[in-house]
Amino acid sequence: MSSIKIAVIGASGYTGADLVRLAVRHPDIEIAALTANTHAGKPVAEVFPHLAGLDLPDLVRNEDVDWSGIDAAFCGLPHGTSQEVIATLPEHIRIIDMSADFRLRDTQTYAQWYGHEHLAPELQKTAVYGLTELYREAIADARLVACPGCYPTAVLLLLAPLVKAGVLVADDLVIDAKSGVSGAGRSLKQNILFCEAGEGLSPYAIGTHRHAPEIEQELSLAAGRPLVTTFTPHLAPMSRGELITAYARIADGASVEAVRAVLEEAYAAEPFVHLMASGTTPATQHVRGSNHCRLAVFEGRVPGRVILISTLDNLVKGSSGQAIQNFNVMFGLAEIAGLEQLALFP
Repeated sequence: MSSIKIAVIGASGYTGADLVRLAVRHPDIEIAALTANTHAGKPVAEVFPHLAGLDLPDLVRNEDVDWSGIDAAFCGLPHGTSQEVIATLPEHIRIIDMSADFRLRDTQTYAQWYGHEHLAPELQKTAVYGLTELYREAIADARLVACPGCYPTAVLLLLAPLVKAGVLVADDLVIDAKSGVSGAGRSLKQNILFCEAGEGLSPYAIGTHRHAPEIEQELSLAAGRPLVTTFTPHLAPMSRGELITAYARIADGASVEAVRAVLEEAYAAEPFVHLMASGTTPATQHVRGSNHCRLAVFEGRVPGRVILISTLDNLVKGSSGQAIQNFNVMFGLAEIAGLEQLALFP
């Protein structure tokens, strides 16, 4: 087939740059436009020297793109800014949004957690939640796919099949989450300065992180009833990577072996989600730079409890890689196309 022409909206952020890094090696993608309003007119290499030497268009303003020949748009804008931009795109363009703007199915929940009304409620009704492994069939037919946040991706791949199968006590889930500093974006913030984030580990947004309602939205759907979790994120002194440790009670009649069996069955045929051998511990360096997610199950010392671990690269499987995975599904391509990279180790 001929190349599918794409635009990357918000190409000067970390997710935009990683999208470009992956897309240039995709056999069916032609990058036709890159937007970054604050860097408009600059070559990409001036903003991201690691992308020098590639045949890429210069950065332009969103309004200067000729959309007539573009088939798909990846949106990497910050939350609260994607809605208005996406609403103006021509109907023929299929959209993969990496921001938070269309992840929450209920616009009132969005307003509660993001501090302003949703600006495209009619468009929200058409959005498909883009966790590929759970919503592959709906993604295939969607015009607008809302890629999950990095934390929800790691948490839901780990817990959603278990909650759906009823092998955990879903009302008593404790989720300890750690992410690399790139998860906070590229803008200047005091807590991600080198001297603030280096050589330390700190929790943040305790009880108020905006990924919590997204996690609970999807776990509630899996359970068939409303759920609330205990979710605490931490900033880890590394550029990229994410590790989730979840603590749960095993449901009556279930066992650690039953928990493992559910995950084994759920991901036996999946190209990017892998349950580790019993007793093997996943680590962020095992997935760095790749679209892979690794899971593990350990029996807790407290009888009836289980410790569950999930790790992924927050910029790849947690964002840009997952976006390309969804793009592949939407256009009927091999799901692994452009995503064959193994982890960069050490």
